[in-house]
Amino acid sequence: MRFAIVTEKGPRSCGAYIPDLPGCVAVAKSLAEVPKLITEAVVLHLEGLREDGLPIPEPSSSCEYVDVA
Repeated sequence: MRFAIVTEKGPRSCGAYIPDLPGCVAVAKSLAEVPKLITEAVVLHLEGLREDGLPIPEPSSSCEYVDVA
C-alpha cells in the first residue's frame, strides 16, 4: 500500500501524518528522520487495526500544488 504523507516543519521539530490513517503521526528532530519514523508509525498503526479486527482504509488522498503569483 502507498499512503500520502503530509510533512510539516516547525521551529524545533518536524512532524508528519497520514490523512488516510487518522491518528497515525510521527515527530522528528529533522526532516531527514521523518520518512523512517512515519514508516514505522504506519506499520504499527496497520498492525493495531488488524489486531482490533478493523478494516484497513484504502489510500485515497493525493497531493497537488498550485503556483500563486
